[in-house]
Amino acid sequence: MRILIIRHGDPDYVNDTLTEKGHREAKLLAEKLGKEKIDYIYSSPLGRAKHTCDYTAKALGKEKEIVIKDWLQEFGCPLTLPSGRERGIPWDMLPGEWKDNPKMYDYQDWYKQDFYETAEMERRYRHVIDGLDGVLKEHGYTRQGGVYQTEKGNTDTIAFFCHFGLEMVLLSHLCDISPVPLWHHFAALPTSVTTLYTEERREGIATFRCCGFGDCGHLYAGGEPLSKAARFCEIYDSDERHD
Repeated sequence: MRILIIRHGDPDYVNDTLTEKGHREAKLLAEKLGKEKIDYIYSSPLGRAKHTCDYTAKALGKEKEIVIKDWLQEFGCPLTLPSGRERGIPWDMLPGEWKDNPKMYDYQDWYKQDFYETAEMERRYRHVIDGLDGVLKEHGYTRQGGVYQTEKGNTDTIAFFCHFGLEMVLLSHLCDISPVPLWHHFAALPTSVTTLYTEERREGIATFRCCGFGDCGHLYAGGEPLSKAARFCEIYDSDERHD
């Protein structure tokens, strides 16, 4: 099985849709993915992801086959950090707020901290990963511990159109990694494509391996500059986003 995790195009957050640039990005993505074998399409219900998905679904002739999943919407979780800062999203911590805390790197225990427990982080996280595992079970892969059991593996391709923070949650579960370092060390730019394949090296037991993260080749090929949505300032002495 192949999984494609695709972030929406350059966002107009106020109107929950795409900017003009986002529409250009989504069209270039559709030109690329329209040539691929994609068997099943799932999308977040939020407009910016759904509108991105629509372009690719049309290119594939699968406009009526999009399946909307509520758990694919952006992973919002208002937090009051130990530093006292209040954040509306969980992937916006400063290095001093998480880097020296060993629990942040622990896949099993990262959310077992007072400020995460207050925000019901475990419940929110499990809502997403249970949704993911439910879809994978429908396609023949059942989670058992840290692996997936399958009676008969397949080479289908599943595409998930979603959001940056949510994508890191999916990768966290598929690769057994805490999402905290993923949220803060990786940035999947608008319309980027992350690719994972199953590896069934012993019959009936599969794991997932990421073979490409955040591919924006379609934007380079189309001469479309990369959006910086999800990134912060490259250097402090700049007018780029600091907060």
